[in-house]
This record gives sequence, structure tokens and C-alpha cells, in this order.
Amino acid sequence: MPSNIIQWFPGHMAKTKRLITECLSLVDIVIEILDARIPLSSQNPDINKICANKPRLVILSKSTLADPAANDKWRAYFKRYGGCIVADFVTGAGMNQIEPAIREILSEKIAKNENKGMAGKAIRAMVVGIPNVGKSSFINRFSGTKKAKVEDRPGVTVDKQWVKCQGGIELLDMPGVLWPKFEDERVGENLAMTGAIKDAVVNTDELAIALCSRLRVTAPELLCTRYKLGTPEAIEDLTDFELFELIGRKRGFLISGGETDYERTSRILLDEFRGAKIGRITLELPEQF
Repeated sequence: MPSNIIQWFPGHMAKTKRLITECLSLVDIVIEILDARIPLSSQNPDINKICANKPRLVILSKSTLADPAANDKWRAYFKRYGGCIVADFVTGAGMNQIEPAIREILSEKIAKNENKGMAGKAIRAMVVGIPNVGKSSFINRFSGTKKAKVEDRPGVTVDKQWVKCQGGIELLDMPGVLWPKFEDERVGENLAMTGAIKDAVVNTDELAIALCSRLRVTAPELLCTRYKLGTPEAIEDLTDFELFELIGRKRGFLISGGETDYERTSRILLDEFRGAKIGRITLELPEQF
């Protein structure tokens, strides 16, 4: 990613990774929540190392914002970890599959507990994921309470907390964890586009132009329809910056002199992508890796 898009990264990664490592012995399973629009970009590589010896259930969140066909591909891809559920914590889609999946993954452990006379022993699960991926929304929806603080911005959960749920499951909510640098520029770009990195530390103009570059390839018809740009062929000869300016003009975002208002254009592009108003779009697919 160009260095002028993101100037800063969260500073509590080491503390959070240490906390996860220390708490692994307290739980039976790790529930890893990823953003369905950017599953690999939203998976901290350290989680695989730290949690390698624990049973794991992957949940692809925000699935109603992602391309349905891509959701199916990613579900198959992540089965390697033990289980994968495609869900949306706002609409509740897929939520009824989560408890059965946990019990299936832990079936041997549950059977052993029953044989030892400990039937009904609580199942303890650690919930991990990057900031703003939906951990707190998941916990609140799954537990039927509002014990986890939820805001549409990254970095809200700052310490661990236990939440009891129905069915004898207890969830350990952990702070979100990013990494201090991105080996792949595209990963940083994806995280910023989906809002996992605070806009306050992002050059939103550059990010919106990068988003135009991605969408003209990933979802050209949806982009052209949303902003009344004509056919995808009509924008082929435009540079990414020219396409960005055209979208602003089509929306009437002009300032004195008839120039495009970059700030308003950037904001609308990012907001409408994140809210799936442009369409249900996934930025990466398993076959690209």
C-alpha cells in the first residue's frame, strides 16, 4: 500500500497477543471472526501460530455485505480449521448454525466429560479477530444480552471479558488485534477500505481512489450502475483519479470553480462500499492466494 494512505497503526498488538496466549489454557475452542469481504486480509497471521493447537471455528461475519458466491468459496476454504460458518450478526443470518458447529467440533471432549460424570460442563470459547470485525456484535447476538460494547469503529474492546450464554457456553471476548506492519500492501488497503483501520489515520482521498481502482475490476457493472457512469466500457480509458472525479461530478459534489469536492466524494464512496449500497462485493477470493 502506498505509504501516504495509512500513517499509523494501533499500538496494543503485543499486549493483546500476550493476553490471548495466556488465556488459551482457559478455553476449549477458539472462535475466530473474519470479515467475509476480506477473509484472509482480516486474519491476523499470528492467530494461526498462537492458536494452532486449539480447536477452532471460523465465522465469516458481515456476510450480507459480501458476494454470496464468494461466501461459498470461502466457507469451503476455511473448513481446514475445523469448521466455518457464514453469518451476519446484524440480521442474525447463520447464527443458528454456530452452537451445533461448536458442539460438533468438541464432540469428543463433550463425550469424555459425560463419561467422567461431568455432563453439562460449560464450554468455554475465546472470541478473537481484528478491530471492527464484529466480535462484540457476535457476543451480544449469541448471548442474547448487550454485555459487549458495540460501536461502528475499531478498537472499542480494550480488555478481556467473560459472557455467559445459553446452552452452557461461555465466551471470552478479547481486544481486537492488528499487526504493526503489513507485508502485503493489498492487505492494508483492504483493511482500510472495510473500516478495520480508523479513517482518522487514513488518507481517505488516496484510499477512495484505490477503491475505484479495485471496483472497476472487481464489480464494474455495480459501480457504473450506482454512480450512473454508463457501461464499464465507457470508463475504460479513464485513469483511477479521473474515475474518482467523475463519480464526484455525477453526485454533484462540486466546489467553487466547478472542481470536484474530494472530501465528500471520498466519504460517499467509502461509506457506500462499506454499507453495500454499491452492491454485495468481496475484495478477495481463495483462488488469488
